[in-house]
Amino acid sequence: MAQLASLASLAGTGLAVYGQVRQGQQQRATARAQEENLRAQQAAQTDQVTMQSAVQERERQDRLARTIASARARLAAGGVAPDEGSAAALTAGLRRDATQDAAGDAAVTAARLAAGRRSLLATDGSLNSFLRAGQTLGGAVRSLLD
Repeated sequence: MAQLASLASLAGTGLAVYGQVRQGQQQRATARAQEENLRAQQAAQTDQVTMQSAVQERERQDRLARTIASARARLAAGGVAPDEGSAAALTAGLRRDATQDAAGDAAVTAARLAAGRRSLLATDGSLNSFLRAGQTLGGAVRSLLD
């Protein structure tokens, strides 16, 4: 009778270990699905930020072109040669300011993309199920030895 109890205990432990391993497999599958979903969301976010950045860059270039054309037209109407002297310095300054704004926007875009990245230290819980299974098996062996 004592042998039946120990065999039943061993069978119960085996089932418990199997259940824990199976639970760990399900957790890993869920973690993989969540990771794929996260990758898809990050890709969509990256595409959106890239498109917004491209639209803003086009708008900035259009504004710059209109501003320079307007300044050149006003200077030419005033009798100043738009490609020389202070007029050339004005257009060069407008271009320099636009370049600095573009660099600032590029830095903000890069920071936004980097902020969306998931931490490499996030745990997926795959090791925990094996540790629990080992504890259960250890408890069963200890009960058999007692």
